[in-house]
Amino acid sequence: MHINVRLFAGLAEIIGLSQLSFHAQESPLTAGKLKELLSAAYPDAASQIAVSLVAIDHEYAPDDSLIPEAAEIALIPPVSGGEPESVHASTPDGLYCITDQPLDAQKLLDKVLDANHGASLVFVGTTREMTGDQRTVALHYEAYVPMALAKIQEIGREVLERWNAHCAITHRIGLVTLKESSVIIAVSAGHRDICYEASRFAIEKLKQIVPVWKKDIGDSGENWVSPDPKSLNSDYL
Repeated sequence: MHINVRLFAGLAEIIGLSQLSFHAQESPLTAGKLKELLSAAYPDAASQIAVSLVAIDHEYAPDDSLIPEAAEIALIPPVSGGEPESVHASTPDGLYCITDQPLDAQKLLDKVLDANHGASLVFVGTTREMTGDQRTVALHYEAYVPMALAKIQEIGREVLERWNAHCAITHRIGLVTLKESSVIIAVSAGHRDICYEASRFAIEKLKQIVPVWKKDIGDSGENWVSPDPKSLNSDYL
């Protein structure tokens, strides 16, 4: 069975490819078996592969998931982090977007305001300079764009279903310097308590399921940021 596997962040750096062509003797092939075979083929990356997630056609796949012949396969490393070319991908309604351009909180808020909603909130995640005694100069974000866009749209739909609240989310990729915004989430709802709850849910869910990675560029060099063990991605703030 011949498959192409997309790679990201530190995993792509270790292997030296953003996409690899791989032939497996096993058929049918499961997601878990693919990780085992890749670990054997690329021993220097085995520890990263072991903790990575497999995505099949933009959806996370358990280890026992079968891999179809023509599926799009990606290996999602558990770190948070640019696309070299200009990127701007959004849903047709403009509520959800992945872009390498500066973010505008007011424009995003305007998309969710409702005459029947008495509360609105904007969460803005920005690049901070100091984390303990470590100084950051900038952050560099990378995303599996089509899947990231689908996942933030999924979050917005869940916010609507659970709280009857409007939600819009934009995430930036590429170089994000100090005090610049990396992610903005706008929410409006009937009442403030619902609005607070829905907004908090959206950012926490984003950190758990959206394939975005973050490289810290600082005085001590460049490093992919390790995640919170409970999340796919690490904290923004």
